[in-house]
Amino acid sequence: MSSGIRALLLFVPFIVVGGFAALYTPSPADDERAGGNEIELAGLPPLPGWTRDPLPDFTGYRDVTEKKVAFFSFLYPRIVLANSRVLIERRYLEHLAAQDTLNDRERKWLDAQARRLRVEGETGSRQQFTGLRHKLDVIPPSLILAQAANESAWGTSRFARNGNNLFGQWCFSKGCGLVPLGRVEGASHEVAKFATPYRSVRSYIENLNRHPTYRKLRDIRATSNATLPSGIALAAGLVGYSERGMDYVQEIRHMIHYNNLSWYDQQFAGTLDSADTSALLSLASAQQEKDLLPGSVTEGEG
Repeated sequence: MSSGIRALLLFVPFIVVGGFAALYTPSPADDERAGGNEIELAGLPPLPGWTRDPLPDFTGYRDVTEKKVAFFSFLYPRIVLANSRVLIERRYLEHLAAQDTLNDRERKWLDAQARRLRVEGETGSRQQFTGLRHKLDVIPPSLILAQAANESAWGTSRFARNGNNLFGQWCFSKGCGLVPLGRVEGASHEVAKFATPYRSVRSYIENLNRHPTYRKLRDIRATSNATLPSGIALAAGLVGYSERGMDYVQEIRHMIHYNNLSWYDQQFAGTLDSADTSALLSLASAQQEKDLLPGSVTEGEG
């Protein structure tokens, strides 16, 4: 076990939570599934090389606690990276909102984000800015960790191992993913394949940020006074994520509570409290994933 994982064991209690829910989610964006680029933004740094790393083999762990810590230690830096890049885009959005006029490049960027996040309104209008603010925002780490563990059976499911799909996201064109073994006759959906686990995280965040099914989650986030709304609170907006409805919501909340995943929210919120644009750029381009583990990011790092 690495020193980073041992350090996390000092802080976070874990137990086994068995089983995972049946899932329905909309198709991820084609560019994300194929490993395409994020929408161009001046100042958004290239993705670090470690985002191309494959999913580790989590099937070989005998010790449950060690397996869970390894899973969270792998996933958390990818969550911080993805969220920090969303925040850079969000700050750029606020910069544009404060401008009296917009140039062609700025207007194209707004329209590209509006198309990606399914926001209506004329370019640069109040309606467009309001819609983008509502949808261009972060997802708390605890929620991402709990759903990834639940949907991928702690990174051991066939879809995780063969498709880097940690959240059970579907796609609907032939050959876009892996065919579920229990797919009913006449159904056409597949479980999407992603180039890397990081792309799965990015697509999941985009999914929650843009699909009508998760509007309640976004409403809860928008009305929160916290620096970072809790995963426990936002889980209320996941009723449509699974055919199990509120039972699924309660299961995700139980996983967050029992595995003390709110601790990761606290760590990330603490990072945000001291994160100016320079600090966010540093997070968004960290050259080693261990630099994004809890306790590795300190105030004033750049």
